[in-house]
Amino acid sequence: MEAELIALLRRRIAPHPLVRLGPGDDAAVLRLAGAEECVVTVDLLMDHVDFELAEVDPRRVGRKALAVNLSDLAAMASPPLAGVVALALPRRGGMDLAVALYDGLLPLAERYDLPIAGGDTNSWDGPLVIGITLLGKVTARGPLCRSGARPGDRIVVTGSFGGSLLGRHLDFEPRLAEALLLAERYRLHAGIDVSDGLSLDLAHLAEESRCGILVDLPSVPVADDARRLAEQRADGSTALDHALADGEDFELILAVPPDEARRMLADQPLGVPLTEIGEVIAEPGLWQRLDAGRRIPLLPRGYQHELR
Repeated sequence: MEAELIALLRRRIAPHPLVRLGPGDDAAVLRLAGAEECVVTVDLLMDHVDFELAEVDPRRVGRKALAVNLSDLAAMASPPLAGVVALALPRRGGMDLAVALYDGLLPLAERYDLPIAGGDTNSWDGPLVIGITLLGKVTARGPLCRSGARPGDRIVVTGSFGGSLLGRHLDFEPRLAEALLLAERYRLHAGIDVSDGLSLDLAHLAEESRCGILVDLPSVPVADDARRLAEQRADGSTALDHALADGEDFELILAVPPDEARRMLADQPLGVPLTEIGEVIAEPGLWQRLDAGRRIPLLPRGYQHELR
């Protein structure tokens, strides 16, 4: 099956100037466009954890597997260079599944001029596992990291949050083009993409920057899906609860100097809205702003992998 799949990919994947040697050899050979440094990211997705293969088109799974990696590059404001794909396929129907996965991911790769330079394939008696590794370019402004936020920065987010489990977690658009445009036009201090949950990823950014974040909860942009999910579950959770904790929104959180944030919000240069939801403060932790200048701790909530 592996040889057949490699032959298929060699017919389908167009030549790319950065790929000197692509699928079919023991390893790929890349030209890194003169880059002295590169960004490397990898994500591993599993059936029954990140999706339910029995319930969704595998092309959507393949697309998501690539999109989550592109979202990581967006968080670093890093243009993609190349990628490799590793598959652990169920023995039964593995070849048809592999083709469908590539049918889903290759159009997205082509849209971002991302060559798939190779990878590996295996089969077993377990569920589908797909891991994609991407290389990204470090721009002249350097990588955007989680650790650069400073007290006084404003917290600006793209898009809206919550209810991704209604389908958006499979079909979201990574904010890569938006991140690159913002990094080119404005001064950004720190960034992270929202995979685990808005509140939890805000806490991650605060922790890495060794500071605190004060959130204006009424300013959080709540997705329509969050409202629908709250109504469907009728368990006492609100749409805002889902916006803060659901995860897999894959929007961007940015720490931006105040003057740049004002300019950015006035310009609204993207096709997706930018919203200020809080500010960076010196006192560590995640906080909720109350009236009259008061604040209380805000519990970070979201998805965390359990290791036992």
